[in-house]
Amino acid sequence: MDVQELLRLDGELIEFVEDVFSSLRRKGWQERSHCYLTGLMLEGRRKSVEPMAARLNESNDQSLQHFLANTPWDPVPVRARLARKMHKAINPTAWVADDTGFTKDGRLSPCVARQYTGTAGKITNCQVATTLHLASDEASVPIDWRLFMPESWDPDSGKASLDVRQRRAVCGIPDDEQHRPKWQLALECVDEALSWGVPAPSVMAADAGYGDAAAFRHGLTERDIPYAVQISVTLSVLPATATRTTPAYCGRGPRPKPRYEHDPVSVKEHLIALGRRQARRITWRAGSRQQDGKRRLMSGRFVFARVRQADAGTRSIYKGQDWPECWLIAEWPPGAPEPTRYWLSTLPATTRRADLIRAAKQRWRIEHDYRELKTGLGLTHYEGRKWAGWHHHVTLVAAAHGFLTLQRLNPKAAVPE
Repeated sequence: MDVQELLRLDGELIEFVEDVFSSLRRKGWQERSHCYLTGLMLEGRRKSVEPMAARLNESNDQSLQHFLANTPWDPVPVRARLARKMHKAINPTAWVADDTGFTKDGRLSPCVARQYTGTAGKITNCQVATTLHLASDEASVPIDWRLFMPESWDPDSGKASLDVRQRRAVCGIPDDEQHRPKWQLALECVDEALSWGVPAPSVMAADAGYGDAAAFRHGLTERDIPYAVQISVTLSVLPATATRTTPAYCGRGPRPKPRYEHDPVSVKEHLIALGRRQARRITWRAGSRQQDGKRRLMSGRFVFARVRQADAGTRSIYKGQDWPECWLIAEWPPGAPEPTRYWLSTLPATTRRADLIRAAKQRWRIEHDYRELKTGLGLTHYEGRKWAGWHHHVTLVAAAHGFLTLQRLNPKAAVPE
């Protein structure tokens, strides 16, 4: 965004900052927030403090750096206010859990390690953050963040380096921060958003990194949140008609317990057995691209089946109980020998097929978020080595993204995509 455009919107930005950052009551903190958001939204290749200060003609970039890394303002009330504001604005049809990587050169930034990130598509030196987004077909916004801590940064994991306590101290990582799997971080974000008074979603979407975790799926069910999550091809299921039976007692030893007669099979085997003739064409929404002056309709061929989840995690959680029933959905393109993508969904059995696909595909919006957050707003440009600074930075970036989203949703605004 150029200077003239930002000047035109500055009055609205000031009101936005006064609202979203109302918890920052110390003198100068809201002014610094306004300054930082302006720097993030201005055109420029780098969005770290020094080049932003130069573009803003900010004479004292050290005060901006101090506000970011060392000032003890709490980002949680800011995120809570932003979440409630954006929920009202976009009326989300789903929440989406995801994660993204921040590639790094050194080893001193908090929680940096050699690990896999989809951002690079490989194992590389990076930080990884789990994020929670509100999403509709028209807009989406990140509302909460967790910096994933690899085991190498947890002194109690048994896999940490000898100097990990010193590195944690330099970064200012709280003593109670420990390694948790990403699916657990996602549930923490869900719980935090609910504690802010954000209404529970009608459905939760996520990729297979979360969908494969039975504890994540079960956690959503415990919270009465339906889900439509992508899963790996190897996840196992039984037909929904499968029931537990009790074998006859032979008269010796402990009495047998009820069990399913058939062994679970992978979702791939189950659907191939059903056959591609079961696939039907589903149109679920209008796309963003236009054809002949109209938005092109999104459609594909899908197979639907009612199944019982039967992976090892589910069997452990539901030991001695009926395994949970749900939808198994797969995308099966014409001519393909087998399905290409798979989802599990706990939306009701009466749900329309198009609504099932719309829920399963809702994650597509998040790629828009990450692209704008990274390429336009400098999400990955934080160069500090402080735990608090990282959380301040991502919160400010999310606020800038929220402000731009509000402008785009306003029919009178003329904010560039």
